Amino acid sequence: MAKIRVRQHVNPLADKYQTPANPLEWDKIYGKPHQPLHLDIGCARGKFILEMAQLETNWNFLGLEIREPLVEDVNKRRDELKLQNMHCLFCNANISLKPLLSCLVPGTLQRVSIQFPDPWFKNRHAKRRVVQPELVSELAEYLAPGGIVFLQSDIKFVAVEMRDRFSENPGFFRQGDAEWLPENPLPVATEREIFTLEKGEPVYRVVFVKS
Repeated sequence: MAKIRVRQHVNPLADKYQTPANPLEWDKIYGKPHQPLHLDIGCARGKFILEMAQLETNWNFLGLEIREPLVEDVNKRRDELKLQNMHCLFCNANISLKPLLSCLVPGTLQRVSIQFPDPWFKNRHAKRRVVQPELVSELAEYLAPGGIVFLQSDIKFVAVEMRDRFSENPGFFRQGDAEWLPENPLPVATEREIFTLEKGEPVYRVVFVKS
């Protein structure tokens, strides 16, 4: 997949990203709309969901990404691969999650991944980080009981903040006793994960389960 040049950082609080996405017509997007859904928030160039969709054909995959040129490129690649169980949507997840998920058949959303989100290092930019308490609450509302949320980052303070926000929500409990998971529980690694591990640097991972 040829890489296209896009801005690395997009301010999700900018006016242009405050319009919620329209509800999806699930039966027009997926060949089998009633399969369990994996939601990948911040799918970037889509390597992860494109590969997952080919490996797990009995699941549907929805990637959300705030950089529109990347979305167009991912969906073009999907069409080239003739995948009927994957879609990528241009939106701001913090604005669009509720209208997107509220029209799902209850129990459909069974897995969520948030991987290597933009860290927004400065404290004054904390509201720009994707995992806000409101997003956690919305996932708790729409994720099927027993469904999982997989979080990972190569920036420890980001991983800790994400972990703490899910821990604070009574709708979730953390899987396992270890502080961080030693391995990725999913069969596909993101480009960032591969890059980080090849440098010999740590990745901080955790899984939460919907109560």
